[in-house]
Amino acid sequence: MPSPLAMPADTADAAPTYPPGAQVAVLLPLPVDVYDYRVPEDVTLAAGDIVEVPLGRRFETGVVWGAGTSDVPAGKLRDIVHRLDVPPLNEPLRQFVAWVANYTLQPVGAVLRMALNPARGGQAINRVSVIVPSGRSCAEVGVKSTPARDKLVATAGRGAFSTAAALARAAGVGAGGVSDLLKAGVLTTVSQAATSMFARPDITHALPRLEPAQTAATRALAEKVGGGFSVTLLDGVTGSGKTEVYLEAIAAALARGKQVLVLVPEIALTAQSLARFVGRFGVRPAEWHSDLSGKVRRATWHDVATGDAAVVVGARSALFLPFRDLGLIVVDEEHEAAFKQEDGVIYHARDMAVVRARLSQIPIVLASATPSLETVINVRNKRFQRVHLPERYGAAALPPIGLIDMRAHPPEKGPWGRSWLAPPLVEAVNQTLAAGEQALLYLNRRGYAPVTICRTCGHRLHCPNCTAWLVEHKLSRRLMCHHCGYGAKLPETCPSCSATDSFVPCGPGIERIAEEAMARWPHARIRAVASDTLDRPSAVAELIDDILAHRIDLLVGTQILAKGHHFPQLTLVGVVDADLGLSGWDLRAAERTYQMLHQVAGRAGRAEKPGRAMLQTHDPNNVVMRALAKGDTESFIAQEIESRQLLSMPPFGRLVAVILSGPDLVAVTAVGKQLAAAAPTGDDIEVLGPAPAVLAVLRGRHRHRLLLKTGRDIRPQPIVADWLARVRIPASVRVQIDVDPYSFM
Repeated sequence: MPSPLAMPADTADAAPTYPPGAQVAVLLPLPVDVYDYRVPEDVTLAAGDIVEVPLGRRFETGVVWGAGTSDVPAGKLRDIVHRLDVPPLNEPLRQFVAWVANYTLQPVGAVLRMALNPARGGQAINRVSVIVPSGRSCAEVGVKSTPARDKLVATAGRGAFSTAAALARAAGVGAGGVSDLLKAGVLTTVSQAATSMFARPDITHALPRLEPAQTAATRALAEKVGGGFSVTLLDGVTGSGKTEVYLEAIAAALARGKQVLVLVPEIALTAQSLARFVGRFGVRPAEWHSDLSGKVRRATWHDVATGDAAVVVGARSALFLPFRDLGLIVVDEEHEAAFKQEDGVIYHARDMAVVRARLSQIPIVLASATPSLETVINVRNKRFQRVHLPERYGAAALPPIGLIDMRAHPPEKGPWGRSWLAPPLVEAVNQTLAAGEQALLYLNRRGYAPVTICRTCGHRLHCPNCTAWLVEHKLSRRLMCHHCGYGAKLPETCPSCSATDSFVPCGPGIERIAEEAMARWPHARIRAVASDTLDRPSAVAELIDDILAHRIDLLVGTQILAKGHHFPQLTLVGVVDADLGLSGWDLRAAERTYQMLHQVAGRAGRAEKPGRAMLQTHDPNNVVMRALAKGDTESFIAQEIESRQLLSMPPFGRLVAVILSGPDLVAVTAVGKQLAAAAPTGDDIEVLGPAPAVLAVLRGRHRHRLLLKTGRDIRPQPIVADWLARVRIPASVRVQIDVDPYSFM
C-alpha cells in the first residue's frame, strides 16, 4: 500500500511560493503519491493552491503540496494547466489531512478527496453572470447618449443584476435599452461569485435565561475561546441544557470573528440543532451532510473557505471542510458510535476533531450525557477538562427507570395474535394516553420481523449477497437486507421445500410493535419511526413539528428518536427489548447499551410534567440493568473500567483490525494464512486470527479478520505497515485497516 506522505514544513505566516518554471509536487485526491509538475509561465503558485493538472489522457484537480522532489528536469515535466479560482487549502487543513493519513494508514490522496471533492473541476464557487458597465461611454462606441441610457449605466455600476429585466426594473426604464447598450458595448456581462447563502448570526438576537449552573458552565467555556488548544467535556444529565451552554460558547467565538464547527452523529439530529440555532441567533447555520445536492455542497464549501459561512452544523465529513478561520469545534453526543466512519478512509470523527483542534490551536467541546469510556479516562488523567451540569433545566426532573422482568410478567396474547408488550407496560401506556400525554415505545430494530421462516421445513430467508437474514418490511411488502440494500418480494413458495404460503415472521421489529399498538389503542394517533421512514431532512423536521404540536400520541421508534430531541409532552418511554444490544462479542456492548438506554429514557419528562421509563428485560440482574434502575452511572463505569483493564482492552490497550475481503474464498483464506505466518511478535504485541468475520460474506465478498493487540504505549501503525509490506497480496483481495475499531462485524 502507498506510504503516507509527510506534511511539508510551511511557516505559519505564509505558505511557500513557487515562481514560473519551478518544479512543484501536486497531491491528487486519489490513492496515489504526489506527482511533480512545472509551474507555467506568468504564474506564481503557493502551497495549498488548488490547480488543474494533466493526468494521462484526462485532467484532474489537485493541491500544490510543496516543492517537487523527482529527478526529472523541470523542462521535461508537464505543465500545470491553471490555478482554479477557489480559495487555497490553508496550512492547518493540509497538516490535518497528512496527520489523518498517517494515523489511519491510508494514502494521503484518499484523505484529501474528502476535503477537496466539492472543488474538483473548478466547480466550487457558485458563480453568476451579471451586467456591468464596460468602461466605454456612449460617445466612444458611437451611440446617442440619452437620460434613459445614462440611468441604465449608472444603475448597473451600483448593483449586481443577472438579467436585463432586473436592471431595467431597477433603473425604471424599458428592457430594450439594456439590449441596445449590450450590443453597443457600453454594458457587458461578467462572471462573479454569487452572494453567500448564509446570513451572519446575530449573537444578541435572543439572549438566553440561564440557571446558575449553566451560567458557570457558559463562563468556563467562553474563557477557552481564543485561549489556544484545549479539550473540555461538557457533561450532565439528559435535559440539563448542554445545548444552550455550548451555544453561548459559539457566541463567544463569533464575537471574535471566528468560525465554528458543530459535529452531530446523524442527519436526523441536525433538525432540532438547526432550530435551536435559529432561535438563539436568528439565522440558519450552514448544513453539511450526504443529502445535500451537489450545487449546495459546492456553494457551502466555497462559503466556508471564504469565511462567509460562520457556523457549520454537520455530520462527520464536515470535519474536512476548508475553514478559513476556525475558532471552535463542538462534538455533540460525543459518545455516539455513528461518528466512526466504517468505509473508505476509516476514522473516528470525534478523535480526529480533537486532532484538528490541536493543529489549529483552538478549543474543542465534547458534549454528552453519557460520555464514552475513552473520554472519561482522559478526564481522569487530566488530559481533558470537565464542565458538569448536575441537574435538569427548570422544573424538570430525571425520570425514574423501572425494570419489567419478562419472566414474571410475560406478554398476554391478544386477538391480534402474539403480543410483545408486558402487562405493566401496557397499563403505563393506558395511563399516559388517558392523561393526554405522549409515549414512546423503543425498539432498535427496523422493519416488521428480523427473520422470516418456513413453518414446514424451517428454512430461513437470507440475503444472497451477505451472511445475513432478510428483514421483512410489511409496509412496503418487501424483504430487505440492511447491510447491502438487497430487496425482494416475499416468495409464494419455499425455495427449500416448495411449501405454499408457509412463511411466518419471527421476532418483532418496530412495524410489528406498531401493529400491536394500533390494535390495543385504536383511537390513538400512532407513528412508526426509523431511518428508512425518514428519507430526507425535511421529513425529520415535519415529524418533530407533528410531535411538538401533539398530532402524535404514541411513537414507536428506533435509536433515531433516542438522542438529542426535546419533546415536552412525552412522559413515558417503554423499551420493548432492553437486552437487545448485550448479545454477541463486542467489547463495548455493555457501554453502548447503557448509553442508549440512558439516552432514550431521558426523552421522558423533560418539561414540567414528570416522566418515567420502563425497560422490558429477561435479565434484570445484569450489571447494565441494575445500574440504570439505581441511576448509578459511577458504579457502572467502575465495573466497565475494571473489565477492560483485566483484558488490556481500549482505552487500556490498542487494537488495529485488518479486514481481508474478496470474491474468492480460497484467495482470501490464503492471504489470511500468509499474514498470520508473518505476524509481528514482541512484548505486549499479539495477533488474533485470521477468522471469518461475523458477517462472513458482505455484498458478495468473503471476509476474514485479523486483530493486532498492543500495549497502550506502543504505536501500532509502523508495526502494521511493516507487517503488510512483508506479504504479497494479490489484487483480487482487498485489505482494509481499521485503527481503533468500533465494530467487529
